[in-house]
Amino acid sequence: MIRSLFIALTFLSVADVCVAQTNQISVDANVVLNKIPATLYGSCMEDVNHEIYGGLYDQKIFGESFEEPASGINYTYWKKSGGYWAADREYSDGSISIVPGRHTRRMVAKNDLDVEPDRNAKLIYQASDVNDGVIDVDLRFLQERGIGASILLRVSNAGIGENALTGYELRLNRENRKLQLIKHLNAFKLLAEKPISFSPDQWNHLKIELAGMHLVAYLNGATQAILDYSDTDAPILTGKLGLCTAGSPTSFNNIQVVSGGKTTVLPLVYPVDQQVSDLWDRIQSGAVNAEFSLEQKNALNGSTTQVINFVSGSGKVGLANRSLNRWGIAVKEGQSFTGSCYLRTPVGSLPVTIALENADGSKTYAKQTVSVSTTTWKKYTFSLVTNSTDPNARFTLYLGQKGKLYVDQITLLSTGENQFKGLPLRADIGNALVSQGLSFLRYAGSMVNAPGYRFKKMIGDRAHRPPYTGHWNEYSTNGFGFEEFLQFCEAANLPAAFAINIEETEQDAADMVEYLNGNVSTPWGKKRAENGHPKPYAVKYIEIGNEEVLFEGDDKKISDHYIERFLALYKAIQEKDPSISLVCSAWWRPKSPNTEAVFKALDGKAAYWDYHVWADDKNSGPGVDKEITRMDSLFHAWSPNTTMKCAIFEENGGLHNMQRALGHATILNAVRRHGDFILTSCPANALEPYLQNDNGWNQGQIFFTPTQVWGMPPFYAQQMASRNHLPLRVSASVQGTLDITATRSENGEILVLHIVNVDSLAQETAIRLQNFSMTKQVQATTLAGPLDGQNLPDSPKAISAEDKTIDLASEIMNYRFPAHSYTILRFERP
Repeated sequence: MIRSLFIALTFLSVADVCVAQTNQISVDANVVLNKIPATLYGSCMEDVNHEIYGGLYDQKIFGESFEEPASGINYTYWKKSGGYWAADREYSDGSISIVPGRHTRRMVAKNDLDVEPDRNAKLIYQASDVNDGVIDVDLRFLQERGIGASILLRVSNAGIGENALTGYELRLNRENRKLQLIKHLNAFKLLAEKPISFSPDQWNHLKIELAGMHLVAYLNGATQAILDYSDTDAPILTGKLGLCTAGSPTSFNNIQVVSGGKTTVLPLVYPVDQQVSDLWDRIQSGAVNAEFSLEQKNALNGSTTQVINFVSGSGKVGLANRSLNRWGIAVKEGQSFTGSCYLRTPVGSLPVTIALENADGSKTYAKQTVSVSTTTWKKYTFSLVTNSTDPNARFTLYLGQKGKLYVDQITLLSTGENQFKGLPLRADIGNALVSQGLSFLRYAGSMVNAPGYRFKKMIGDRAHRPPYTGHWNEYSTNGFGFEEFLQFCEAANLPAAFAINIEETEQDAADMVEYLNGNVSTPWGKKRAENGHPKPYAVKYIEIGNEEVLFEGDDKKISDHYIERFLALYKAIQEKDPSISLVCSAWWRPKSPNTEAVFKALDGKAAYWDYHVWADDKNSGPGVDKEITRMDSLFHAWSPNTTMKCAIFEENGGLHNMQRALGHATILNAVRRHGDFILTSCPANALEPYLQNDNGWNQGQIFFTPTQVWGMPPFYAQQMASRNHLPLRVSASVQGTLDITATRSENGEILVLHIVNVDSLAQETAIRLQNFSMTKQVQATTLAGPLDGQNLPDSPKAISAEDKTIDLASEIMNYRFPAHSYTILRFERP
């Protein structure tokens, strides 16, 4: 029966105390406007905040390859205020331990100290005051950023912040090439400055003579002073010596003080025999004389191996790992773990104990001893079954007798139901991704822009995949790569896309496609089968690069290079498998002639253009709608018969609260209006460890700890939308401020309304349905809460979707949409 009617649904909440004006929604179920792809409900995953390592990837060991150096700072004598400080070491035997700042790479120098500043960083020598005398120090700059670096003189009351000290600062200003003398009394006062000539990336030697109120400074061995100054206005005559940066990553070296006829070399670093890779802790109990070192020769698959030397005494000596954040490895009584490590020793047979213990090692939950007797690397496997429950356990490997042990590449994995469908992935996180209702998953982001991000480093035995310098994580490893991602998507029944680095060679790209999609009769298809996956992965979507032509700005040369690389990789990939759809990742700048040039060069070759949107605003949808409309229009203006479409592979922001959920819901309404022009819309990031945010991308949909996994409000918005997906958008209009789309099934039996109220007031609304008869009940699902509301470990469902069945008492009633809410109304024919 066809009829027109008004429907009211009584559904009140706390937010309905204040109600705005009456709205009216009109829907005509017979007017189909466009089709909506089932792949709309996507997510973007990359290892931006350790959502893979320490997250989905079940590897419990963080720092598996020992590539992270020991910081080496001698904190017995130096006190830090801000920044990340680390030491470089060169051993007497020629082996080297490289410890750069957090995101720096450079040449190696002997016994120098690096700092990667966070706004401002100080290191103050604590052993004694340095008042009068001669001070020598070498320094150089590691990157072309920040203002400069300094020596602090006669310092007291030092804290975090540029002016949080009393004392003098002699600054080598990298930015304006000046030597500056600054006086700090919890305020900045420039006393003197002189222009200088120096090479910032080379070692520069500062010599400072202090005598009462008089300071003289020399640069790079010059016999003539650069700066000669007497402070006659309340001079500071006593205090400590320090190192400081003004935003510039810097190396310091060879610090010495000559005073009273005595020369003192200030000890910047711990002894060389106490170096443990940064993500590991040293175990040393009993009366043991032990040495720990990091050697950068003969490593298993990277540059570094950890060495433990039990020299003499009794007790135990070894290493402990407490996973990401040192937040502990969660174990349960009777839980089974499996793992492996690579070991070697020069001393004959050496018993090595592998164990799971409590945080301080006073309790052992499981252990196994292996006998190491080879001078070359050998893989040792182990199985551990825990006898207790502890959310904060640690993994240990140690010696109980004299001997020297080389350690590399340690793996510890769960087994059975704790893994997702038999894969080396956390079951609880994998199941949460599935529960979210995802219908598409993208694996990419800025991590693919790292020069070392290459396909052929991501396949085969995970223990032998080489580490590389990553974009987000300097010491990145490849235990999880394209193949593990595709295996998860295969097991979860998810369409998948991944991005490759644009500098992959054509041959490697062709081999990659053959490896992923070729049959076992092909050379690379055979390798895939040998690696445990005989069936082709049937990859359909590959993105060439990520956010290309963004970081360098709107540059024609960069755009032309991207065109060149895309076309070369397109040819290589298409010759192997023409069914693969390629995605352009050039940054969308609609007014730029370079964007038009990229489009025209790639038209007919790229199936989709990856468009990244901002999603933090509660009403993000209208802006996205406008830009997609412009993109579609420009595509057809540039090429009337184009088939290129859009894929929103990243909805970005810095939030994961209710406001972000509304932003996503309004974006979904926007993209529904564009039908199959949009392949998918993927919020970023899929996952985030709780209290682990390295870079500001604080936007995880699913949060996790070692023991818990839960959804944030955007998780529920995506889940609601996916569970109520219908393929046809039908005519819907609204009088008022609500954002709405209406969809129905192919057979016309089900009608769904997606309604977003971004207002701070509840909206009382009359709903008019045309050409749809239904039962006397309606399913309502609502997500509502304060804009800053989020879910925490002790209240993981504080803001979550609520379902309610509503009885229709009459055909003319009212419905109140709560303030700041996303509501789905589902109508079905009788």
